[in-house]
Amino acid sequence: MSGLPLDGVTVVSCEQAVAAPFATRHLADLGARVIKVERPDGGDFARRYDETVRGLSSHFVWLNRSKESLALDLKSPAAPEVMARLLERADVFVQNFAPGAAERLGLGAARLRARYPRLITCSISGYGSAGPYRDAKAYDLLIQAEAGLLSVTGTEDAPAKSGIPAADIGAGTYAFSGILAALYERERTGVGTDIEVSLFDSLVEWMGYPLAYTRYGGTAPARSGADHAAIAPYGVFTAGDGTEVVLAVQNDREWASFCTKVLHRPDLADDERFRDNTRRIAHRALLESEIAAVLDGLTGAELEQRLDDGRIAHARRRELSEVLDHPQLAARGRFTTVASPAGPLSATLPAITMPGRAPRMDPIPSLGEHTEAILRELDLDGADPRSAPAR
Repeated sequence: MSGLPLDGVTVVSCEQAVAAPFATRHLADLGARVIKVERPDGGDFARRYDETVRGLSSHFVWLNRSKESLALDLKSPAAPEVMARLLERADVFVQNFAPGAAERLGLGAARLRARYPRLITCSISGYGSAGPYRDAKAYDLLIQAEAGLLSVTGTEDAPAKSGIPAADIGAGTYAFSGILAALYERERTGVGTDIEVSLFDSLVEWMGYPLAYTRYGGTAPARSGADHAAIAPYGVFTAGDGTEVVLAVQNDREWASFCTKVLHRPDLADDERFRDNTRRIAHRALLESEIAAVLDGLTGAELEQRLDDGRIAHARRRELSEVLDHPQLAARGRFTTVASPAGPLSATLPAITMPGRAPRMDPIPSLGEHTEAILRELDLDGADPRSAPAR
């Protein structure tokens, strides 16, 4: 089998920032044609987040390979006809406009679904299409705050945001999976559907464990840095040579093995203060001091060997520069290159792998790179969609 699952699927996306481009790039990875509609005056504002990647934005490079860029001012006289011809040939329409903007532009889901019954529409917003927060600004950090992620991330002294855009990634992931489900449903029914995904709903879903813990336990999980709020020992520990190792003891059987095989302190396994996880959490500071006293006399290599011998889950705490040279990534060939306006760039392969079928890894487009070709394809090569009339 040589083709990709979404070969022949066309996606039109009025997208910017992270969530929607994350969803559509995954569709492109699987073979879909993604036409990215961008404002002519700068395009997707993620293009200008930074200039770290040889003058290109690291976010844009990550999210927009394998797409075609169509520069189109959606308020220009030519825009309605361009969009109509695009959408009559499309399978999926994705947008992450501000609430109400799609309707004002004639691109609301209800109108499109009435005109194009087979079209799948996906709307991505901050808080959803209704409710008191409908029109609130919804940048990733704001959603992390409202969904409570900040309250459980960080140290006892200070909350911290996730180091990656968790709300955006969550919403993009749900949009991607929702679109795949809708495409499958359309194969059976012949009819498209509307999908609505919000950053807030997505991140609240990811907060399921701490919300349940709080509702039924009466208190929220404590912020515990790199430690686990509800399991001990579980977190970053340092060997005598400075090597940082994350270890995870998940149950009492593993605790006994950890005491015997790693610490060489079998007496701790039966210590009343550490006998089960509840007691280990209650005496976490004392527990960690006992562990540190042993680990201080070991090198990182010696500690990892003992952890292997005891079958205790563990990992190195790596800096990003070390991840770039990670032996697992190297062994599996997980880096490749993609073309871009700045030349060839390194990129990770998609997480979804299909043996015998290479993912699509086409270039990152420059703004409006495909405008003329797309207009010719639509028999609109005389149209000028790039600017609206003065007003």
